[in-house]
Amino acid sequence: MAHKFTGSITALVTPFINGAVDEQAFIAMVEHQIAAGTHGLVPMGTTGEVPTVTLEEHRRVVALCVETTKGRVPVIAGAGSNDTAKALELVKIAEDVGADGLLCATGYYNKPNQQGFLAHFSAISDATSLPIIVYNVPGRTGADISVATIAELSKRENIVGLKDATGDLARVALQRLASGKDFALISGEDMTAVGFNAMGGRGCISVTANIVPQLCADLQNACLLGNWEEALDLQDRLAPLHDALFCETSPGPAKYALSRLGLCQPDTRLPLTPISNTSKTLIDTVLEDMGLL
Repeated sequence: MAHKFTGSITALVTPFINGAVDEQAFIAMVEHQIAAGTHGLVPMGTTGEVPTVTLEEHRRVVALCVETTKGRVPVIAGAGSNDTAKALELVKIAEDVGADGLLCATGYYNKPNQQGFLAHFSAISDATSLPIIVYNVPGRTGADISVATIAELSKRENIVGLKDATGDLARVALQRLASGKDFALISGEDMTAVGFNAMGGRGCISVTANIVPQLCADLQNACLLGNWEEALDLQDRLAPLHDALFCETSPGPAKYALSRLGLCQPDTRLPLTPISNTSKTLIDTVLEDMGLL
């Protein structure tokens, strides 16, 4: 199951207009992604502002992604929650609308211990036959899933991979040894994606790929083919953009960049507010330097 979750997988933003989901912009973005060579799509992950969408909106966005994609690339639906019961509702939605897999973060604030993580992901695993990627993002959740816990979870047939957003490349080597070579290790941090792959990773669930899907796909293809010199050249081109897109809380900067490219409005939902003029200038400069404006 794991093999198809590889390469450049875009953590899609959810475009809003006048407070509602901008369905036309979302459909156009999905088509744009596929045309550019993106290997997979994640609707309703953290980048999709999942904490501020209703259950109905969540269902609609994942369904739209599946309908528009028509099986051309895998759709890995976000199904993360800090409430296990709600996570199971999101899993059911993903199954109902025909998603190919699940990306399950632990959510924020309640900071379970390792036993809590095991119980949470085991409950999700038991509830579905869909392949699951566990998402470890301590910067957002305040809690870190240990290498040993993920190794234990990797014994389950439908827990096929890990999205690692720790930025700690040593973890890749340790996780590979603990979970085996068939377990898909996927970077959750654009800036270290090349190093992550060199350590045994096989892709990136990317914010930057919203803006430059083809460059991100080219970089991942180069890594998968072992063309490290080409991958480094692409990394050098992308690094200023990776940096700029996290000048403020994501996805604010990414949505602003997309708005400059005419792909969606820059609107986020409260408590995220419009990014500062300083940040806008920084992003404009990077986009101009890359020849995108």
